[in-house]
Amino acid sequence: MKAFRQLGFLKLPLQRAQSAPEDHRVLALFRNRAELKKAFGDLKEEVERLKDRVKQQEGVTRRVRETLAALEQRLGVDETAYPALVFYQLRRLWKSGHDQLQRFVAELAAQQEERERRAHLAEHNRRQFARRQSAEQHLQVVRELCAQAGARVAVLERERAGLRRFWHFFKRRALEQILSRARVEAAAAEASFQSACRSAAELVAEQVPEFPGLSLQARRMINLTVIAYAEVMCASLTALPLLVMRAREATQHRDVIDEYGTRAECLALMNQIQRAETLLGARTRFGREIRARLAHLRRAAQYRDVQDTVPTAESFSDSAAHPSAAAPAGIPNVLAEDTWNIHGVLLH
Repeated sequence: MKAFRQLGFLKLPLQRAQSAPEDHRVLALFRNRAELKKAFGDLKEEVERLKDRVKQQEGVTRRVRETLAALEQRLGVDETAYPALVFYQLRRLWKSGHDQLQRFVAELAAQQEERERRAHLAEHNRRQFARRQSAEQHLQVVRELCAQAGARVAVLERERAGLRRFWHFFKRRALEQILSRARVEAAAAEASFQSACRSAAELVAEQVPEFPGLSLQARRMINLTVIAYAEVMCASLTALPLLVMRAREATQHRDVIDEYGTRAECLALMNQIQRAETLLGARTRFGREIRARLAHLRRAAQYRDVQDTVPTAESFSDSAAHPSAAAPAGIPNVLAEDTWNIHGVLLH
């Protein structure tokens, strides 16, 4: 009995060992509870975000309905219907000019990218041709050295095989030393040859590097051409005074403005808008004017940074160092006034 009492110290460790699985289950439950609480919190936050988005969308929908109701009411009365028609036609005219600039940029960029991509490929092929020639010449030299080293080893081995007499002992031992060095040189030549073969194979398998995109000079030239085009578009509408300014004002308002006069004045203005769209649509006849303006803009263009692609608007102002770069009388500084939303189409 005393011996069992002396073993009583084993009771506590055994009890702990028996309770260990239960402790692990409790810890696992606590961890699961914490993870569930975190997931529940994330879901609550997501629900709140979705509720906010629904409220925002409801506000947008409400404003759209109010706008449509107001427009419907305007179109029901002659006095307000005609100004509304003029307002939206002016906005369409402005968007038409912007869309033409956007298409023009896309065409110029696609043409220039094709040219630069071909030049990039031709330059890569030229460099590859020079590298392959050099690699082939090096491979030929290494191949010859390897063949010469192998031939020397073969000659020495045949010579050693002929030294079989006992009086050839010292001569054979000297020849074996020479043969050992020749074998080392042959092994080095073989390693160089294998390395040259791998380099040549890697060069053949080398892929064409990715085209880096339009160059800085190309993007600058495209932007200057677009600026010249925007000025020529404005110049084509000089017979319709204030039309570009009114179109700009229309785009700056979300709701219809009543600033277009009587019904007769609105009809006359709508006729001008139709004529303007016809003039802007005749893009093919603008080529000579664009080239003439581009020559002036290239001489005067200044940039704030060497990496900038859009010139400063001050470059083409009346006080510029090149007076001929300033827009002609009646033509706005398209960069300063962001005519046709030109900044949205220029390349950066």
